[in-house]
Amino acid sequence: MKAAVVVFPGSNCDRDVQVALTRSMGAASDTKAPSNGAPIMVWHKDADFDKVDLIVLPGGFSYGDYLRCGAMAAHSPAMREVVRRAKAGVPVLGICNGFQMLTETGLLPGALLRNARLKFVCRDVHIRVETSQTLFTSRYQAGAALRVPIAHHDGNYTAGADQLERMEARGQIAFRYCEADGAVTEAANPNGATRNVAGVYNEAKTVLGMMPHPERLADPALGGIDGRPLFDGLVEALS
Repeated sequence: MKAAVVVFPGSNCDRDVQVALTRSMGAASDTKAPSNGAPIMVWHKDADFDKVDLIVLPGGFSYGDYLRCGAMAAHSPAMREVVRRAKAGVPVLGICNGFQMLTETGLLPGALLRNARLKFVCRDVHIRVETSQTLFTSRYQAGAALRVPIAHHDGNYTAGADQLERMEARGQIAFRYCEADGAVTEAANPNGATRNVAGVYNEAKTVLGMMPHPERLADPALGGIDGRPLFDGLVEALS
């Protein structure tokens, strides 16, 4: 498997994602799924990077969020190539700021607005896995409640009512904010996201955008490993 992490001015989780993926790729090699080395880091101006099996858009504050979160990054040379490859079926994972980029490019439906309380939120939350039948969630059980960190100011997911109904029917809701026991409640929603949505897929389920940071809880030294199965599953599926 070969993966790429796209780096923008203001990215701050690119190295974290690279480390998490590299660890999972090493684990996969122990189970006869060969690793081809660490993920390549693609600078935002590079529109001609190597052929890869997976592209990750990391968290951070691309271009300082000066216009709108992810809006400027969506028009970078690298992102134009990401869009082209995503439409050709290459899996793409966008985390936090990366999720915002995916909505700005139209690869994912909806939009990310400012948090309902207009404050930056940085803490652990629980999210419920809505389906295990995807590249991204094959190592989880549907209904499982994961503990994963968030760190965002604009994570309030919204979409039109009709669009949300279509997404629900197609199984495009990936994760919802929940209590530790998996119950989806208003109190568990850290940013006001419609229907507690914490992550969504495209229709083909080859593109995932999520606000929580699985790479920040993918090693015991970080205090937990609830995020690691996401990377392990991707490596297993794409190797």
